Order: sequence, then C-alpha cells, then structure tokens
Amino acid sequence: MPVHRPNPLRHRRPLLAGLLLAVLSLSLTLTAPADAATAPARGSAHLGMGVLAHDGRDGTPTVAAATQTEGVDVSSHQGNVAWSTLWSSGVKWAYTKATEGTYYTNPYFAQQYNGSYDVGMIRGAYHFATPDTTSGATQADYFVDNGGGWSRDGRTLPGTLDIEWNPYGAECYGKSQSAMVGWIADFLSRYKARTGRDAVIYTATSWWSDCTGNYGGFASANPLWIARYASDAGTLPAGWSYYTMWQYTSSGTTVGDHDRFNGALDRVQALANG
Repeated sequence: MPVHRPNPLRHRRPLLAGLLLAVLSLSLTLTAPADAATAPARGSAHLGMGVLAHDGRDGTPTVAAATQTEGVDVSSHQGNVAWSTLWSSGVKWAYTKATEGTYYTNPYFAQQYNGSYDVGMIRGAYHFATPDTTSGATQADYFVDNGGGWSRDGRTLPGTLDIEWNPYGAECYGKSQSAMVGWIADFLSRYKARTGRDAVIYTATSWWSDCTGNYGGFASANPLWIARYASDAGTLPAGWSYYTMWQYTSSGTTVGDHDRFNGALDRVQALANG
C-alpha cells in the first residue's frame, strides 16, 4: 500500500499567508504618503506658514530705513497679543487673520484686531485661501462677513488675500495655473464688489510662479505683500515693480511675524484711506 506522508507545506500555508499580509501592510505603511498623517489641523494655517519649508531663510534685513514702517501679522497662534509692548517697540500697523476657507474664524480676532486699533495702530484683516474647498467669491463673502470688511475711518487697511503653499496637501491645491488665476480673480472681484477696495495679495514669488505661471495681471490694482525671509525682498512676481509690504521674518520680537511697509507712516495711512 502506498504510504501517505503529511505535506508540511499544507500546515505552513496559513502562516506564510499571514506573514505575507503583515509584510505587505508594513510596506504600504512605510511607502504611503505622509501628508494625511502630518498635515496640520484645518484652520491652523497663517501668513508665511510655508515660507521656511519651501524658500528657507537667507539672512536678515539691515536696519529699517526712515521710509519703511514696521508692522506685524498675527493669528490664533499668538493668542492674546501684548499690543502696548509692540506699539512701544515701534510697530505702527498690524494684520490679523480673520478667516480660512469657509470653515474657520479666528477665536482671538476681537482681541487682536481691536487691540491693535486701541493702542493706535492702523489695522487690517486677512483671509487664508483654500482654493480646493470653495469658490473665490464664496470665500470672499465669508471673509467680509466675518471681520474682513473695510471702513473709511483712516485706520483700517483693505483686506488681504493670503495665497500661498497649501499646508494640507498639494502645493497648488490641485489647480492648474489658469484655474488658480481664475480662482484668485473671482475672490478679488467679489471682495471689491462688497467693500469698494482692491484687496492686498500676500504671496511668495516661488509659489506664484509655480501655481499661477507668474501671472502679472493683478499688479495694476492689487497691492503686493511679498514673503521672503532674507536681507532683501528679492525678485518680485511679474507685473509688480515694487512691493507695498514685505514679511521679512517669522522670528521677530513678541509675536514672531514682522513686516515692513514700503513707505513712511503717511503712506500706510494713504492705503487705509483708499
């Protein structure tokens, strides 16, 4: 009679299958994009959030000239701001984050926006754009409805559109260059229709080149706020021959983000007056 010998592989197959599944799972874990795991919470973005990671730091500016005016920008990261300390140090203007997308309002907005005004500063509000969530016009409405408006009081600056690297995913929010230009135009058009003012555009030259194709069509109407942590503002996006504001560091005194207005205080007042 033939002898039936046990097949050792038959008993090992479930074990081998389990090991293969474990190895595959580990491989997928190690090779999967880290964006989802490392992306910050929605609402936490702020002016210049991507500057150091993408453009780095290249020196610091020289002592401000008499024709430049010191400013700061703040968001919920700074909490309640010591505005009197900043005023005493020479800061004369400030921007506060009001909104992001159509899902976030800054819980510290009142203390920051009104607090800067109360110590004598000229103040404004900014909106962190998320072009992958809703239209430009929809976000402009949300911004205006939640602190981003403008009043002719001589001390309120026009709202700023913060358009820069996407901290939550793809650099250009999944948009082509032409689609990004269209989204920005939609926001700017609605903001002007709601407030009568042309919004300031905050951006970095490298992002603007990558994501709009270095579009120059907004320069004639919209003031430029350039982001560059270096000894000078560097090459500007197409169309703008000068910057209106320059965010030059994220490690300044008291609040971190410090800026320079390209002009004396009377020019800051002129922008506020429209």
